[in-house]
Amino acid sequence: MSDATLHTEVLVLGGGPGGYTAAFRAADLGKRVTLIERYPVLGGVCLNVGCIPSKALLHMAQLIHEAEEVQDHGLKFGKPEIDIGKIRAWKESVSKSLNTGLAGLAKQRKVTVVQGAGRFTAPNAVEVETPEGVKTITFEQAIIAAGSSPTQIPSFPNDDRRLWNSTDALELKQIPKKLLIVGGGIIGLEMATVYHAFGSEIHVVELMDQIIPGCDKDLVTPLLRRIKKQYKNIWLETRVTAIEPQNDGLKVSFEGKGAPESELFDAVLVAVGRRPNGKLIGAEAVGIAVDEQGFIPVDKQQRTNVPHIFAIGDIVGNPMLAHKATHEGKVAAEVAAGHKAGFDALTIPSVAYTDPEIAWMGLSENQAKQQGIDYDKAVFPWAASGRSLSLGRKEGATKILCDKATGRILGAGMVGPNAGELIAEAVLALEMGADADDIGLTIHPHPTLSETFGFAAEMINGTITDLYVKKG
Repeated sequence: MSDATLHTEVLVLGGGPGGYTAAFRAADLGKRVTLIERYPVLGGVCLNVGCIPSKALLHMAQLIHEAEEVQDHGLKFGKPEIDIGKIRAWKESVSKSLNTGLAGLAKQRKVTVVQGAGRFTAPNAVEVETPEGVKTITFEQAIIAAGSSPTQIPSFPNDDRRLWNSTDALELKQIPKKLLIVGGGIIGLEMATVYHAFGSEIHVVELMDQIIPGCDKDLVTPLLRRIKKQYKNIWLETRVTAIEPQNDGLKVSFEGKGAPESELFDAVLVAVGRRPNGKLIGAEAVGIAVDEQGFIPVDKQQRTNVPHIFAIGDIVGNPMLAHKATHEGKVAAEVAAGHKAGFDALTIPSVAYTDPEIAWMGLSENQAKQQGIDYDKAVFPWAASGRSLSLGRKEGATKILCDKATGRILGAGMVGPNAGELIAEAVLALEMGADADDIGLTIHPHPTLSETFGFAAEMINGTITDLYVKKG
C-alpha cells in the first residue's frame, strides 16, 4: 500500500464533538480508527467558531452588564475599558486549551488524525485533500460527522466584509457602531448580547412573530421585555428584501410591520440558521441517501441506507446541537464495534445563552395542546425566589408541564440567570419517569435557583408554601 493510501477499520469523517466522540469511543472498544478533519485542530464548529468561543465572549458581556446594574445597589465601578485584542486572545486561548486536550486524547487512544477535506469515492473509500496532497483511505466501516454550515442568502452581497456570519462575528475584529442582526434565533441573540455589551447599537429583524421561534412564549417573554429596553429595534414579522453596499455602510431594505423602508448599518450579521453538509461529501455518488436539504436519514442505530456507513450530528437532522451529536457518536461507535446500542433519548435540552438565559426540554405547551394531551401547568415566578432577588434579578420563571392523569413530567423550561445549568435536573426527571410529587419531595438546597424547579412541582401537587395559589 502506497504512502498515499491508508486502510482503517473505522473511518470518522469530521472532528467536531460528535466525530471525535465517535472516534474515541470506537478506539476504546478496540477498533483501529482514522479521523479526518478539514482544519488543523479538532473540535469542529462548536469548539473553534461556535459554542465555546461564544460562551467566552458572553461571559465578558455578563460581567459588563452586572457591573452596570449593581450601581443601583450601591456598588459603583468606572466605565469598562475594552481591549478587543486582549479579549480576542483570551477567547482563542480557551479554544486552544481544549484543542490541545483533544489532540492528546487522540494520541493516547492511537487514533490516526488526517487533516483535509474528505469525499467518498467508493462505498469503502474516501479521498482526502491534505496539505501534502491527495490521500485515499479505505475502510471497513465509516461514521459521517461532517456537520453543517451557516445558511447564506444568495441575494446578499456575501463578499462584503461588513456582511457577517456567526464565524465572522466571533472573530471580534471590530465593534460596529450600528449592527443589524438578521434572525432572532439563539445564535443571533447571543451575538446581540455580546455586541450590545461591547457598545454596539443593536437592531434585530425576525421573520416570525416571536424571537427564538419554537420556544415557549412564557419563557421568551421575560427576555423580550429586557432586550426591548436595551436594543434600538426588534422588528418581528419582518423580512430583509435587499442589502446594498454603500461607501458608508450597508443599506438594508425591509418589508414588514413597524420596520423602515430602508436603513444604513455599519455591519450586518446573518444568523438565519445552518444547513447540513450532506451534499458536499460525495455521499450520493456511492449510494448514500441524502435528502433535498442535505440531511442524511439514519435509523436508531445511526445507520444510513448503506449498512456499514453511519451518520451522526447536524448532518442527520435537527436539533443541531453538540450534545445530541456526542450521544449519537457513542451509539454509532458502539454499533460499529458489535454492541447493542440505540439512540433513544426521551428529550434533548436546548439553551439560549442570552441574558437572561432560556433553557427548555420535553414538550412545550403548544406541542401538548397540538397533541391533545391533558396536562397540568405551573409557572413559578423568580420574583418569589430569595436567591434570584439577591442577584438583583426578578424577571425569571420556571415552568413545568405534567400529565394530568399520572403526574409525570412532560416538559419544563426556565428563563433567568444560569437557566442552562438548571435544566439538567428536569431532563433527568423526564428520563427517569419522575412525577410532580417526586420532584416536590426532593429536598433542594436553599437559597438557590434550583429550588424554583421544586417550587413549580409543588404548585402542581398543591403543597407550595412559598407562594399563595388560590384553590378552585
